[in-house]
Amino acid sequence: MYYLTLQNVTGNGNTEDEYLSGKLSVLRNRNLANVFYRLGFVEIFGTGITRIKQLYEEGLKQPDFEVSENAIKIVLPVFEKNLNLTEDERKIYKILSKTMLKSISEIAPYAPFGKSKTTQLLKEMGKKGVVKIESRGRGTKYVIK
Repeated sequence: MYYLTLQNVTGNGNTEDEYLSGKLSVLRNRNLANVFYRLGFVEIFGTGITRIKQLYEEGLKQPDFEVSENAIKIVLPVFEKNLNLTEDERKIYKILSKTMLKSISEIAPYAPFGKSKTTQLLKEMGKKGVVKIESRGRGTKYVIK
């Protein structure tokens, strides 16, 4: 994941809703804006939030915006498109990690399904090559490939 924190962007009575809807355009850090422009991430200044949301529309994980009075923190997850997963499999995928092995007991509390359906979905995802299954039995752990 990538973290981007912008300082002093919501002052002057601007609201979180205005910022997240893309109605707020205040250039506070010209150097950072210039870097994004040169990298091709920005074509037009003042359209960042709208463009981020559009880019992640089809992504499995969505960016997280934390807005406070003096700063905005944007967490940009690594972009992953639909990997030919069913809707139920996508829900499980969002709980998993690429770096940390998780057991079914660590996954199940966050899944909207029972333990057996969650396990079955994980096995199907393993067959599709999306999830790596480590060990067997009680010590089984899952991680995104």
